[in-house]
This record gives sequence, C-alpha cells and structure tokens, in this order.
Amino acid sequence: MNKGVMRPGHVQIRVMDMAAAVHHYRDVVGLVETHRDAAGRVYLKGWTESDKFSVVLRETDQPGLDFNGFKVVSNEVLDSLAGELKAFGCKVEEIPAGELDDCGRRVRFDSPTGHIFELYAEKTRTGKWGLPSVNPEAWPRGLAGMKVNRFDHCLFYGGDLDGTFDLFTSVLGFHLTEQVVDGDLRIAQFLTCSMKEHDIAFIRHAEDGKLHHVSFELETWEDMLRAADIITMEDVPHDIGPTRHGLTHGQVVYFFDPSGNRNEVFCGGDYFYPDHEPVTWTADKLGKAIFYHSRELNDRFLSALT
Repeated sequence: MNKGVMRPGHVQIRVMDMAAAVHHYRDVVGLVETHRDAAGRVYLKGWTESDKFSVVLRETDQPGLDFNGFKVVSNEVLDSLAGELKAFGCKVEEIPAGELDDCGRRVRFDSPTGHIFELYAEKTRTGKWGLPSVNPEAWPRGLAGMKVNRFDHCLFYGGDLDGTFDLFTSVLGFHLTEQVVDGDLRIAQFLTCSMKEHDIAFIRHAEDGKLHHVSFELETWEDMLRAADIITMEDVPHDIGPTRHGLTHGQVVYFFDPSGNRNEVFCGGDYFYPDHEPVTWTADKLGKAIFYHSRELNDRFLSALT
C-alpha cells in the first residue's frame, strides 16, 4: 500500500578530502554543484532532478554514509509516518528546517540493519538544471564528466534484513520487487516505493550499518561505455563492468570515489507495478544473479564496504 513516500531524495556522503571528492562527484561523475553551506558541506544534484540537491558531501576522517533521505508527499504524511515509526520501535529524531540548507524539517530514524534514514516533505525546487519548464531543449549545454541524470538508490549491508524488511514494507509502504534466497533465508532484498525496479536494497551481512554503493542513473549503453572510458582517463579506481546484472537486469559500471566509497552508474533495468510478483534468485545462482555475463563472484565486490 502506498504510504506517501515518493522517491529517494538525498544522501549525505562522508569524504576524507573535500577537494578530491568535489572533483570526483562534480567533474567526473558529472553532478552539478548547487551550494556550499556554513558547515563546509557541498551540495550537488543530477541535471534532471527537480529539487535543489540530492547529494551532500561532508568532510570527516572516515568514509561511508551519514544518512539516506526519502521525500514524502506532504507534512501531514511526515507527521503520520513519524508516529508509525515510533510505534514500530525506531529511535525518531526531529531535525529542524534549515539544518540542511534549502530543506524543510526532517524525521530521522534508525533501522534494524543499523542504517540511518530520514523523511522530509519540503525542499527548494530548482527544476532541471539549465532547462526551462516551458519548451525545454533535450538537455542542457555544459554538463561535465559522465553527465549522470540523477541519484537513484543505495545498497546497504546489515544483519537484520527481516526487521528492515518489515520497517520498509509495513511502515513506509515499499514493495519487494526482487530477492535472493538461501533455502528459507532471504539474503538480499530489493524494495521500491515507485515504478522503478528498486529504490533501496539490502544484503545480509554480519556487520551492521555498512554501505555497498551509491548509484546514479545514465540513459543509454553508449553512456555507460563513455563512463567507463572516463574512469580510465581519470585514473579512477575501477571495480567491475561495464556488465549486466541478472538481478534487476540493469547494465552497470562500479568504481570508487577518492575516499573508498563505491559508486555505481547504471542504465536500463526492470520496472514495477503493485500487482507484480517478486522475482526470486536462489543462492546457488548468485554468481549469475550479480554478474550475468561472467557468472562468477568477485570477492572485492562482495566485501569492500564503507
């Protein structure tokens, strides 16, 4: 059932060298820098995104993700979901408007897998970068790097997938679109609040609170090949791809930012309607599920986390 959560809205990424991180996310990945705040954080967005920012960089001494935020349809929904989160047992904190510049108040909460999430209803809207809302051209001139369209999703690692599944499906209204099972145990779950194949995903892991990757959307396979070229031209640490997942059928390239946070760019993939049954992969086919072409697991891909 739709509970009023619309889409992934933002992430705050921990980076250890702000200048290097800005070069990576702005000039290589191709996000557009929109703002810097008094705390030294840098705000960026994909060019197609309507709100002012979707990625915030915070300089610190340890990589990883501070939080993943989702936009809801109204402040009334925000209040209602805050109550449901408390009833579920989450630790809920009200973050006042303006703590992130150009963003309204946020409801922050923890999760059984040890990750921090938040909901918000209001953010300054700037529209697509460089294009008017009336009679727009196909794309803006002057985009850099990979020219990613948008921040799309995160993949997280943690132990209590069942608890986080209940949180996202029963409280927040997400749907299970795809899963990997080992007998009766679900070891991976892909969840959506939209028509996308997934808006968030989780892998079962002994250590809680870990980030596998932050993902950005591209439009075509040719864009993917160009992104792979840029990775080599810029000497960006490369992980895997271009290749295809069996899971979600997305076409992907993985690489690392200067702090060791993994990024994904992808195109294609499946879509979802509420009457679709979840797609299931079994653990004995995990190699094909993750790397559809080679059908072999890459230990670094499974274990390099922040």
